[in-house]
Amino acid sequence: MAKNWYPVIDYLACTECGTCVDFCSHSVYNKAKAPSPVVMQPGNCIDRCHGCGNKCPAGAISYVGDDTGWTPPNGECSAKKSVDCCRGGACEEDSSKAVLVEYLYLDLNTCDRCIGADAVLEEVLGSIAPALEAAGYTMRLQKVQIATKELAEHYRFLASPTIRVNGQDICGPVAENTCGCCGEISGTDVTCRTFAYKGQAYEVPPKAMLAEGILRAVLGMVQPVCDCGEYSLPENLKNFFEGKAVKTGCCPEGTCG
Repeated sequence: MAKNWYPVIDYLACTECGTCVDFCSHSVYNKAKAPSPVVMQPGNCIDRCHGCGNKCPAGAISYVGDDTGWTPPNGECSAKKSVDCCRGGACEEDSSKAVLVEYLYLDLNTCDRCIGADAVLEEVLGSIAPALEAAGYTMRLQKVQIATKELAEHYRFLASPTIRVNGQDICGPVAENTCGCCGEISGTDVTCRTFAYKGQAYEVPPKAMLAEGILRAVLGMVQPVCDCGEYSLPENLKNFFEGKAVKTGCCPEGTCG
């Protein structure tokens, strides 16, 4: 089973037909969310398997770690060019009008703030994407559950939830408070992200905050920052993953480090 090979969905191209969810026999997708393809257990994906991508009628699936030269049989996935780049292309300037929005989260089943931020993001994109596309921009939305320490390190993940536009975190400096939902998942004390907007702190980002952040990033009003230096998994996230592993019984207590 692979830890750094798993499907990534372009949700703006996805038609939510459920083909990929029905096809996969390794429980990579959350069947409770069907027909929406929510990757629940990326570690279950078989290394170099393109099965669900070959079945996707919209060409909306690409794979992290894919260096095989594979392309979707039903059209080039717009996400394919970015999944192995420096978190969406932050390391080098790109004069094209391609816009990659990444939503990185710990849990969409239990965590209220992950669920809430996901809903707000989809509502905001539903409002502004048509105008940006009319102006010639190509919009893509990828959602990635950071289910393991390896994925956190791959995405240089600092806090949940995180929203990036072309590799840039649009929600400002990371601030956190206690998250009872993620504490329940892991059996440990966990802090998750809060969002500062106009002098107030929110556990779910306001629509206006996300709309402004996305537009500022797309229109070049934010100075790009390459965050390609040394990365260390935050202790808070390390405790979350280890606690979750112990609670779910995947490893004996005290041996997950």
